This record gives sequence, C-alpha cells and structure tokens, in this order.
Amino acid sequence: MNRRVRQKVAKKSKEQVELPSNPEIGDAGLCPDSNEDVDWTSLPDDTVIQLFSCLNYRDRASLSSTCKTWRVLGLSSCLWISFDLRAHKCDPGMAVSLASRCVNLQKIRFRGAESADAIIHLQARNLREISGDYCRKITDATLSMIVARHEALETLQLGPDFCEKVSSDAIKAIAFCCPKLKKLRLSGLRDVSVDVINALAKHCPNLIDIGFLDCLKVDEVALGNVVSVHFLSVAGTSNMKWGVVSHLWHKLPKLIGLDVSRTDIEPSAVSRLLSLSPSLKVLCAMNCPVLEEDNTFSVNKYKGKLLLALFNDIFEGLASLFADTTKMGKNVLLEWRNLKTKDKNVDEIMNWLEWILSHTLLRTAESNPQGLDVFWLKLGAPILLSLMQSSQEEVQERAATGLATFVVIDDENASIDCGRAEAVMRDGGIRLLLNLAKSWREGLQSEAAKAIANLSVNANVAKAVAEEGGIEILAGLARSMNRLVAEEAAGGLWNLSVGEEHKGAIAEAGGVKALVDLIFKWSSGSDGVLERAAGALANLAADDKCSMEVALAGGVHALVMLARNCKFEGVQEQAARALANLAAHGDSNSNNAAVGQEAGALEALVQLTRSLHEGVRQEAAGALWNLSFDDRNREAIAVAGGVEALVALAQSCANASPGLQERAAGALWGLSVSEANSIAIGQEGGVAPLIALARSEAEDVHETAAGALWNLAFNPGNALRIVEEGGVPALVDLCSSSVSKMARFMAALALAYMFDGRMDEFALIGTSTESISKSVNLDGARRMALKHIEAFVLTFTDPQAFATAAASSAPAALAQVTERARIQEAGHLRCSGAEIGRFVAMLRNPSSILKACAAFALLQFTVPGGRHALHHASLMQSAGAARVLRAAAAAATAPLEAKIFARIVLRNLEYHHIESSNMKAVLV
Repeated sequence: MNRRVRQKVAKKSKEQVELPSNPEIGDAGLCPDSNEDVDWTSLPDDTVIQLFSCLNYRDRASLSSTCKTWRVLGLSSCLWISFDLRAHKCDPGMAVSLASRCVNLQKIRFRGAESADAIIHLQARNLREISGDYCRKITDATLSMIVARHEALETLQLGPDFCEKVSSDAIKAIAFCCPKLKKLRLSGLRDVSVDVINALAKHCPNLIDIGFLDCLKVDEVALGNVVSVHFLSVAGTSNMKWGVVSHLWHKLPKLIGLDVSRTDIEPSAVSRLLSLSPSLKVLCAMNCPVLEEDNTFSVNKYKGKLLLALFNDIFEGLASLFADTTKMGKNVLLEWRNLKTKDKNVDEIMNWLEWILSHTLLRTAESNPQGLDVFWLKLGAPILLSLMQSSQEEVQERAATGLATFVVIDDENASIDCGRAEAVMRDGGIRLLLNLAKSWREGLQSEAAKAIANLSVNANVAKAVAEEGGIEILAGLARSMNRLVAEEAAGGLWNLSVGEEHKGAIAEAGGVKALVDLIFKWSSGSDGVLERAAGALANLAADDKCSMEVALAGGVHALVMLARNCKFEGVQEQAARALANLAAHGDSNSNNAAVGQEAGALEALVQLTRSLHEGVRQEAAGALWNLSFDDRNREAIAVAGGVEALVALAQSCANASPGLQERAAGALWGLSVSEANSIAIGQEGGVAPLIALARSEAEDVHETAAGALWNLAFNPGNALRIVEEGGVPALVDLCSSSVSKMARFMAALALAYMFDGRMDEFALIGTSTESISKSVNLDGARRMALKHIEAFVLTFTDPQAFATAAASSAPAALAQVTERARIQEAGHLRCSGAEIGRFVAMLRNPSSILKACAAFALLQFTVPGGRHALHHASLMQSAGAARVLRAAAAAATAPLEAKIFARIVLRNLEYHHIESSNMKAVLV
C-alpha cells in the first residue's frame, strides 16, 4: 500500500492559531543568525514566560532546568493553569514530580486510564475542569477517587469513547463530591438510573449543561427533575421513550437547548417539545431517520424556535437567533465571532451549539450513512470549516477530525470521496487546516495534519497542499517531540509522496531526514508513527534521487531495524516495501548493495516471507527480488535460507493475490540467475509451483514465472523436471496465448533450452526402462514445443519485409525487419556468457526451428539501445560468435528467418564494435 487514510480520531485540543508550533515551522527571518551569539538569559521576563506558554508541560519543565533565572520564571503560576497530558505518557511517578507546580492548576486534559490514575497524584485541589478521552478502561474506583479529591470541579467530560466500565456508583460519587459542578458530559454509559440523576439534581444545583451521549439507557422521567439544566444532550442514546420525553421535558423551566441527534425521535415528540416548552430556543435533531422520513413535518410553524436538522439550512437557522439577521452573512458562525457587541445569552447558546455540531458531525462522519452526499457538500463541509475557526479548542479539534473522517470511504484501502475532498479545497479548507497545523497547540497540529493527510489522497488536493506550503509545514511537524503530531505529519508526507512531483519537494524540505529520525526516535511502542514513516520513505525511495537521500540519512539501517525487530505487520510491510524500492536502483546507485550488506537485512526479509500477513510476504519477496540483481546479494540470500523460503512461498500462493504471486516467482527468477541457486531451487521442489504460477490469469505473473522457468531450464536436470511436472503444456500455452510479449518470449526460450539436446543426454542416465519411457515422453513434448516455438517466431515476421531483406543488402531493409521483430522489454534482460554461448551453439543445431529461435533471441539481446546490448555484444565477440553467425546467414539449408535474423545480429555487433572503439578513442 502506498498511501494511508485515518478515520478514527484521537481527541486533542483546538484553538485558533497565530504562533508557530515549532522553530522549524516559524518564519526563518525571525530566527537569529546561527553565527551570532545569543544571551538567552537576557531576554525580558515576559518574553520568556510567553515562550514557556507555547510549550507542553514536559518541555516547559525541561527548559526550566537550564538556569536559575528560567527556573524561577518556569514556576510562574500563570504557566501551570492548564495541562494537556494526552500526547505524553504521564504515570503516577511523573505526576508526583509535577505536583509542586500544580497548586493553581485549573484545567486538565488526559488520555486513557494510566493518565487518569496520575491525575490523583497531581494534588491540584483547585482543579475546575477535567476532560478525558480513550476512557474505556477507566473504572469506578479511579473516577470516584478523582472527583473525591477535586471538590471544586465545575466541568467533567469523558468521551467520545465509551465509558464501558463506569457505572451508576461512580456517577453518584460525582454528585456527592462535586457540588459546584456546572457541566457534565459522559459518553457510552450502560445505564443512567433514577438514583443517579436524582442525586445530580439534589447535590449539584449549578448543573446547567448535561450530556449523556451514546448511552444504552437513560431514565427520561428523572431527567425531567433536573430543573437547573439549560442545555441537555442525549445524542446517540438508545431506548428513549419519546412519548415520556415530550410530556415531561417541556416542563423544565430553564431548558434552552436540547440535542436529540442520531436518535429515533418521532416527529410528534419534536412538535410537542417545540410547541409546549416556553424556554426552549434550540432543538438539534440531526441525523434522525424517523424525523427525516416524514415529508409532512414543517419547522416554520414554531416561531421563535430553532430546529436544526439535515433537511433544513443550518446557517439560515443559526442566523435567526440574532436580533438583526441582516448583519449575518452566509457564514453565521464567523459573523457571530466578529460581532463587536455581544449578547451573553446568545453567546451561551452559540458556544453550546458549536460543541454539539462538531460532535454530531464527527459521529455522523464516522458512521457514514448513505444518502448524505448533498448535505456534506452544501452544508456539512462548510460548517466544519467554520467550526475550525472556533474559539473553543476542543471544537476546533473535532471539526478538523470531522474533515479527516467525512472524506473517507474505505480507510483500509486508502479510498476517499474525491468530490468531498475537492469541496473542502474549494471552500478554502486547505489554508485553514495549514494554519491550524502551524498552531502552537499540539492537539490542533495533530488533528489538522490528519485531515491534510486524508485529503491529500486526492491528487488535486495534494497539489493545493504543496502550493500552499504544506510540505514544509508537515516536514516541520514530523520533527515534533509529540508522538501524535509526528505520526499524523508522517501520514501526510506518506500520502503526498505518492505524487512524483512532490518527492523532490519533500526531500528539499528536510522531510527525508525527519522521517528517518522518527524511526529512531519512536523505535518501540509507536507502531502508527513507524508505519507512516516507513510508508513515506518507501514512496520516496522509488525515486532515484530521493533514494540516495534516504540512504544518506541513515534510512537503510533504520528500515532494516524495523524489518528485524518490529512485530507489527503494517510496519513490517512498509519497511520491506521501502527496502525493495531502495534496492530497485542497482544501475544508478549503490543502495542495492548497501541494503544487502546491512547486518541482518537479508535474514530479516527471508523471515518475513513466512509472515501470516499476505502484504508482508509480498513486499518481502519483492525486496528479495530486487536485491537478487546484485551478484553478492544473490548468493547471500541463498545462504540466508532464501531458496527454501521462496520455494515454500511459491508453493503456498496458488490462491494468493497476483501481486504476491508475481513477487514470489520474481524472487525465484532473480535467484535462479546463479546456476547453483537454480539447481537448489529445482531440488527444493520449486519447479511445480512455478508451473502452476505460469497458468495464472495475470500478465505480470506470466512474465516472472516464465522468466524463472527459463533460467531453471538452462540446467538439464531442471529441464527434465519441468517436463515431468507437466511444464511443457504450460509453457506452450504461455508461448502461444499470453498477452505479454515478454512472457511469450521467455517461454519460447525455456522450451528451446529444454529441447536443444542437452536434456536428452541427461535423461539417458538411468535404467534402460526409464530411458525408453522418458524418450517416448520427450519425443511428444519436443514436437509440441518446436511447433509452438516456430509459431511464436513467425508472429514477428513479415513475409514481404523478409523477401525484401533477402533480395537486398540495404540497411533499410534489415531495419524494417528489426522494427517488426523487436520486443522493447527484452532489452532489459541481461544474459551471462554461458547463456549467450548456449544460443550461439543453438545456431548449429540440426533443428531449423531452434536456429531461427536462437537468432531471434540474439537479435533481441543486441539491438542498439537495449540496456545490456553492449554487454551482450562484448560476450559474443569474445566467444567468436561472428563466425557462427556468418555461417548461419549463408547456410543454404537454414530457414529464411534464421538467415535474416543472423544478418541483423552481425550488423548489431558491428555497430557496437564501432561505438566501443569510439568511446575508447574519446577516453584516450
């Protein structure tokens, strides 16, 4: 896989951005000249404090330890009002070390059960707000202990992940311990009982914002007793009795906003709530199928009330909340934020709606229901873009995550909806996301980078990201010490590096070095970072110049380290793919040899061919295939057990994907260039699976299987095995009917090797009975093979052109025949001296068909412009082939095809001799 999208989110902070998040991202002009000495201790105190405020708590504490002055400034209470523990591991030990700074701590955001346990040890008695995600493993005991030690708590939010282990007992503890509680939002509770809600109503008189989201059961009657509530959300909650709700909740005296999105609420309940509740201003019912299916429902009759649903214009509805709607443009949320005169009551509603909309749109994007394309294009995307400019950090984050999610069709196959992605681009979303990515808020950096990564799967969006400076921003974020930020930035570079036009820009921005450093920095326990970094490096390594950058940055060692040590299949797959691409430039750089010489590289790749994951096996086989083009690697792979492993892989991939089949056969093709390896492959049982692969329906598999069988057939023992295993019909079928010219060509050459007489001599060794039996079988196979070899060669001949060439010695006549006969891809084949000698000897074979085939093959190998034509010409000159060719061209009994092809080969040899002489003259 050469790209990746991410759909699931990890919640982080959201805020509008004005400061650069990292020195690498800020304007270069703001940085002092590296040659100047800077006395950082002379900076004004307020400047240092401002600098500290842009750092996470770990970096802040670390920087404070550099000198006495900064230690004092680093303890300033204003710097320790808010903590975001999500990006870094914070265990109880770390919390104890930070406790002395947390006297005035008021807000904390955490992730997971371990960080939740650490909160207790911070001793932040004045804590006002706690917000956590990934809360599935948080228990009643942990939550009860947290609230018991923070009696001043005013806000508690756990979600959007389900709080599966939190029961009614812990929620009661919240009610008893936190009398100042104003906002309580919990997700995924199994049961919110009568006792729990009554306890909240009794002991938390200031509780104005309640959210029981995606819960299995909530007592509707008890919620009707919480008379303090202003805003109530039961979005996604199942098993609600809407008849009870409509008869009780309209009596809540202070209820202003109600969210029933993603539920099965009925139109009658909506109508009753809107018409009977005197205080209710806003009812949010988005993605409510029962309501949306009622075509008779009208929202216009509820004056002074706002219903937000997928079937009405949400921006227009939001504008109705303001006294002067004429001042509101199309983007109501942005206009509201820019108002000079504020209405406190409206602001309270709008802030709640931003949170509700961001949450609902994200949940809707995650479930991706059918039939919402029009909504997303006309309203959903613009709303998310507007929410990204919210003053609420959490809303910004969730909106960016919503953009990252709603474009995804299939995250496993990196498939996105191009129409949605380009809609975001047209509405200015790329610039907004890049601005968020430059924020000093790491939560915003992470979510913005994730959205950029997903959107960049679309080539047009990727181009826009690059043009807006996104590559430099992502390369900077990839250097972040925040694992989540680095992971998403690497994902963005992974997707951008798919485009050939972006590879060079990534390298120029320092992206290659940043990606390699990520592997060393997060070498264990960070599979997401490693997979994305390796995937991006794999794409970059496909480019010759960038592959050199990867090697120079230490990428070979880093990738081999992953292949050897990482147990996560996604990382293994991308590391093997990256090594395969690094090894694919053997003629232009030394990376192929470098990979093979890296300690443990070949052994690791051989081991990966035994993986249970098909993608890992495929990429490992591909890497071994490419590496086998180097002579030393070829032998070293065999020593590392590569022959046995690859034969086993070929035997097991009859029903595998064409990609795996191609690479398994290709790797055996590469290894079989060595005669010792070829013999070992035959003895290990490699002939039968290659014959099976030759029968594949995939053109690419035809080529690699035919190539491997061609190499194996050079050895007479293997040639006999091919006959015995039923390989002649398979090769004949390839030779006559494959779509691939190369597959047909190599199948014909394999058959020519098998029946030029050498196999017959080998077959005679044994008992007389066996010899007679095999002789009979060989005779039938020989007739079949020669018939189809002849037919193959004739497909590249033109009788008129041959007649003209036979009657004339003019170069143009031979050139016309060459043009018709040439197989362009055959110019990439490199033959050994023994192989060339075999074809030269075949020119003397009694069979006129084999003579023609040999001359045809030598023509392909010596055509000027071929990658190895000069090499082949040199081998032929050394072997004295010219004399044999002249004899073949003049033989009275030779077929016309053999004569003409022999003349062309002689002409090719003369051309290469002249070229070689000219080159030597220039050098002298």
